[in-house]
Amino acid sequence: MIYKFYELNKIDINLNSLILFHGNNEGLKKEETLKLFSNKKIKISKYEEKEIIENPQIFFENLYSGSLFENKKFISINRVTDKIIKIIDEVINKGLENITIILNANILEKKSKLRSKFEKDRNLVCVAFYPDTNETLSRLAKVFFKNKNITVSQMNINFIVNKCNGNREFLNNELLKIESFAERKKNISDEDLIQLINLNENYSISELIDNCLAKNQKKTFIIINENNFNNDDSIIITRTFINKLKKILTLSKNYESNDNIDRTINEAKPPIFWKDKDLIKKQIKNWSTKNIEDLIFQINQIELKIKKNSNNARNIILDFIIKNCSKTNS
Repeated sequence: MIYKFYELNKIDINLNSLILFHGNNEGLKKEETLKLFSNKKIKISKYEEKEIIENPQIFFENLYSGSLFENKKFISINRVTDKIIKIIDEVINKGLENITIILNANILEKKSKLRSKFEKDRNLVCVAFYPDTNETLSRLAKVFFKNKNITVSQMNINFIVNKCNGNREFLNNELLKIESFAERKKNISDEDLIQLINLNENYSISELIDNCLAKNQKKTFIIINENNFNNDDSIIITRTFINKLKKILTLSKNYESNDNIDRTINEAKPPIFWKDKDLIKKQIKNWSTKNIEDLIFQINQIELKIKKNSNNARNIILDFIIKNCSKTNS
């Protein structure tokens, strides 16, 4: 059965045994989960899907073993996919008396078997958590600053919100960081924000890609040498690269249309923070629309190559970056 996230007050965790949360708004998921368990002294046992699939027998033993100190068991399983359906079917067949399981998934497509199962079965609960709009995040930030008596300009609120990419969890983390800073200083300046804000992307990774696209070869080499990027960082680098390329592509198309770099920068949506304007100008001038489209295709191919050669992922992505920070584009 499908519920909207604002209908979670209809859910009774003592009666609803299987609940699926899916979507990439982890911040909102956490908020609503806390509401579900508010005013209840509950111990939640947490699992990863991978450990259950690798050791299902241990999971079932823990799930159905009795305890003198537990009247009811609450289980949370993170990062679930369609792979867990057989486990869920077995749980349903065995029975769920005094057990509530919350499944937490990332984005599940409509063709997902897991999502379909929970949406169609009236005994199951399915809740989607979509990204927040900038308007919603801006409203949350304003309320936060008002309640904390912290002075922040609307421009800086927009700057914070635009960096969040619709993720409430990122916003909450940064608001707490700003609150801590504001214990010493109630008026938050532009410079303060630059030092405080490090939201949805690793700063070193972001700086590495920005300088590569700006063809600052010396700075790119310094960042590579000063940071111990590992194989696990490679996917984050490729995703960040793609996100930045898509933004530059939009700006490049506008620049080719109006032939005015300053107008392109000033009319950009979301607004470009003043600190980044000169760097982005270099990126737009260095890469034509066609070059950027080609690069997006190449980085997608690099991501596939990395997934097939995970042990050599770091070398693959850094070789790609070194090549493109010095490459001359026609």
